Amino acid sequence: MLKSPLSVSRHRRRLCLLETRQDSLLSRLSYQRRALQLLSRSIESNWACFRVCLYVICRLVEAGSGSVRSLSLSDSHLAELDGDTLRLFGPGALKALKRRWSVQTAGAVTVITFRYIIFDAIVPTLPRIRVKFPNLSHMIFLETNISHLLQLAALAQLRRLDQLTIHPDGNPVVSLTLWRSFVIYRLHHFNLQRINGQEVTMNDVIAAERVFGTLGHIAATETPRYRLLLLLEESRKRQLQFLLEGRGRRARLSPEELRDNGKLLGEGLSRALFNYPSRDCSEGTVESSERATMVEQYLQELVQSAIDTNLKGEALHKLWPSMFAEMVRDCVLEMRDRAAFRQARLAKLSETK
Repeated sequence: MLKSPLSVSRHRRRLCLLETRQDSLLSRLSYQRRALQLLSRSIESNWACFRVCLYVICRLVEAGSGSVRSLSLSDSHLAELDGDTLRLFGPGALKALKRRWSVQTAGAVTVITFRYIIFDAIVPTLPRIRVKFPNLSHMIFLETNISHLLQLAALAQLRRLDQLTIHPDGNPVVSLTLWRSFVIYRLHHFNLQRINGQEVTMNDVIAAERVFGTLGHIAATETPRYRLLLLLEESRKRQLQFLLEGRGRRARLSPEELRDNGKLLGEGLSRALFNYPSRDCSEGTVESSERATMVEQYLQELVQSAIDTNLKGEALHKLWPSMFAEMVRDCVLEMRDRAAFRQARLAKLSETK
């Protein structure tokens, strides 16, 4: 039974209407999907700022009637003083270290807490902290991106340190097996009492010396003299020159005194070689960038040369069977008539003479 033209046109209109609705739904879904993607990216990019703001709000609520004193506050950082504890939250909080502090207030600070501040940004402020807070004895790092051992050596710039706390969250260095031993060895002059709440025992000191002492001694003996002088303070420089130039004997020091002085200086040198330079130095920035560019280009050339050599080796490996077969075939064909081969070779030898 054939359908009438009117029913066919109605059926087509219904199909067109359904297709239109389907396209509209698909476009809405795609738009919502893009909106969700943009929202998730925005949340990820602003998550750190959100955490700072949340912490600021919580601290303001807690500090309503307490003794907490706000030093610097914005939507991305917070610096506050709570009794003997200075809390710095967010990169902008480091500016609070540059403000004028009274002697009494600065002397009362014994604990400094850093949170959500990159450790490389904290390192340039350590000399200022050393001078400004003479009674500082405990430093706490939360989510400061301490990732390798040499970064911990930067703490040697402080005046005093009895306790050190590095939370595992946001500090990958804590996952390393030897990080605690390295801290004990490198910061031996502080005589640390506790690390992450655990007491530092004499067995810990001996174990750290066994692990890193030999390495430091080798580094100190193999490092040139000018490099050693650059690593030492003025008093240590004079002491090193005094021993290297042999003036100790001319000063009539006993062999035991010379040996003790050399041992103490050697221990200081071996530890000083594990240093971490500041990443915020303005001097020599152009030179360091040029050097980094040159090193990068050199490494790229080495990598490209290795890649080319490897490609040539692979090509030769593929072609060698056929090349070898052709060489053997040519030799066999050439030596098939031995008399003619001898005559040709003798003729060639006579021509060369």
